[in-house]
Amino acid sequence: MSMFENLGRFGATIRQAHARNKAIRALNSLPMHVQKDIGWPASPPADPQATLASLLLGTTR
Repeated sequence: MSMFENLGRFGATIRQAHARNKAIRALNSLPMHVQKDIGWPASPPADPQATLASLLLGTTR
């Protein structure tokens, strides 16, 4: 493998992670009743992971 192949795979991985995180933020920003309708797992407000996500991402779950 060349260095450029490794860089290409690394770039693709970063793009995929960015797209996945962007989709998660979009789904988390939907109103609770819409999240419930589509089956998106909404964390309870007291969930420490939801608190951390809201601090890091600036969105509530």
